[in-house]
This record gives sequence, structure tokens and C-alpha cells, in this order.
Amino acid sequence: MVSPRNRMFNRDQFLLGTFASNCSGGMTVTKLPERWKSSWDNNLKLAKLLDAAGIDFMLPIARWIGYGGETNFHGSVLETITWAAGLLAHTNDITVFATTHTAANHPVVVAKQLATIDQISGGRIGLNIVAGWNKPEYRALGLTLPDDHETRYGYAQEWFDIVKALWSREEAFDWDGKFFQLKNVLGDPRPSAPLPILNAAGSAQGREFAVRNADFLFTPAIDLSRSGEEIAALKAQGKAAGRDIDVLTFCHVVCRPTEKEAKDYLQHFGQTNADWEAVDNLVRLQFAHAQSFPHDLLALIRDRMAAGHGGFPLTGTPEQVADGIASLHAAGFRGTTLSFVDYVEEFPYFRDNVLPLLEERGIRIPQPASAVAA
Repeated sequence: MVSPRNRMFNRDQFLLGTFASNCSGGMTVTKLPERWKSSWDNNLKLAKLLDAAGIDFMLPIARWIGYGGETNFHGSVLETITWAAGLLAHTNDITVFATTHTAANHPVVVAKQLATIDQISGGRIGLNIVAGWNKPEYRALGLTLPDDHETRYGYAQEWFDIVKALWSREEAFDWDGKFFQLKNVLGDPRPSAPLPILNAAGSAQGREFAVRNADFLFTPAIDLSRSGEEIAALKAQGKAAGRDIDVLTFCHVVCRPTEKEAKDYLQHFGQTNADWEAVDNLVRLQFAHAQSFPHDLLALIRDRMAAGHGGFPLTGTPEQVADGIASLHAAGFRGTTLSFVDYVEEFPYFRDNVLPLLEERGIRIPQPASAVAA
């Protein structure tokens, strides 16, 4: 039985969350002084705004070194498990994910950490599993990134199998695997209900891992006609394995009263003042070590990498932004994350002007007036 308090398991509406607010710059590789400052104070303000507005989740990125350039994009990052615990202690309804690199975090420790946060939050924690792709980060941690996806996901599978065993077995056990040898381990406490599991994967091996283990696969939306076919194939793959998997994506929002204002600001932060050195470092790493973005499209979305880390652009008036979200819903996505140049400054306009349009269209459930005004 899933936690009745975990909003990720709400089947009644298109899920909305935020992405990367724990990272300096958020999802915007810009040099503007108003770019996102990922301080604890800013994250707590954002979490309370989102919680009051009925937003479903917050998803962080786990980073250990930045991308260089003038801003060293993602150079300052709040660690995701402690970040999630703190935010959940100060909110009431929102789900918060912890993003965990399997290579850098021991499964016995992570299982205990998340079971603890389950108690702190009343069942509102989620787990985003990262099998690894960023070679410079592996070097920074004194680790070696396996060249093949089979090894990366073989390790991740054994890692998660241990976590699941700790969350389900009631007696101490030994583990003699390929990557882990454990003696007399026991998961106590255990989560009160299954956690929502998220995984971003682009390779065939990664998709197979996600279908076997995750509730949500996280993937970019670049060409929605292509996305619709991809989602249908993934859901069919999941059903063949006896599992119901949903697909999430990520967006970057520039919402203004007029289309011209929105496009002018996009040009200002995402072109004129983009940190192109950091953008190119990010694109090179995606080409070299990851398959999160289809390689035949990656070269075409350099601009999107600057404006929103490759996210689907939601640029324009509230009506146009609502249209964009509706198009994602129609393509078969179960939900999306949102990012802004400055989350705390820009989210209230989205809350007041876009959310009501989504409610009118039946994509979102109306929130109590007192909550929306909070």
C-alpha cells in the first residue's frame, strides 16, 4: 500500500514539481545577477510557497563539482538527503525527493536515511536513483566511471536490490553479491509505505533498469510527436514486465503578461547573458558520458541548454504557458517539473495566473482559496 500522504501517487491530476532549486543557477546557465541563489533560506521560502499552492513535489540534482565558466554553474549545491529532510520538516503536503548517486552512497546507509526521513515527513519522501554519468565527478570522488552502461546499471541494480531488501525483510541477513558483500544487516526502521522511485535514463540498459524498478522515468521532451511514441513504448515495456510506469519531463518557465515581454527576457538571460562556456562544458559531458538526451537532437538544443538545461520551453503569456503544459499532458506525460530564473520571485505569478487555467481545463484540481493566497 502506498502512502496516502505522498502526492506522487495521486492519479487525479497532472503532476507539477520543481527541479534543481538546490543548485546554484537552478536550471538556467546565465550570468545575470538575479540568477537563482541556492541558499537554504531561498529553498525553504520556495518549499513553503509550493506547499501552500498544492504543488506536488520538489526534485533536486546531486552535484559534486560545477560546470565551470564564469559562473561555475552548479558549483554551489545543497546535499540532497539533508536538504529533503529539512524541507519536509517544514512543510505539510508536498513530496520531496532525495537524489542519490549509487556509486557515492552505500545502500545500507541510504536505506536508513530514507526510512528516517519517512518518519520525519509522514511518508512524503521519494528517491531519485542515479547510476552515474559525470566522469569528472567520479574523478573528484576518487572513483572510476565504468565505460559501459551494463556495469553501471548492474551495480545500480544490486544497490537497489539491497535497499529493497532492507525495507522489506524483518530478519537480519547476509548479502554475497558481485559488488557488495554484507554481513548481518537489518533495516530497522523501515518506511511506512513504498516510496515513489524515479530514474532518468536514456540508454537501453537504463530504460530496462527504470522499467524494472522505478515508478517514474524522467526524460526530456524535445519533439512532442516523438515523445508520444516514446511514452507509449515505455508504458508497453513496463506492462510486459508486469509494472505500471509513468513518465515525467522537465520544463523552464518564462511567463509574463505579454508574449513580447517573455521572449525579450528569454533573449536577455538565455542568449545575451548566457554563460556559454559552462553551457558547452555541459553539452560535451552529455555527449561523452550520458544518453539522457537523444544524441541526434542534442546538437540542436544548445540554446535550450542555456535557457533551461535542455528543458521544454514554456515561454509566453499565462495562456501560452498553460497551452504548453496541456500539450505535455496530451502527449502522455504524467507530469513535469518547472524551473525559473528566480524561483521565489517568479513562481507566484505562475501560481496566480497559470494554475487557474490548468484547473479550468481539468488538468489540475482546484486548491482552497486560502492555500492559493498564502
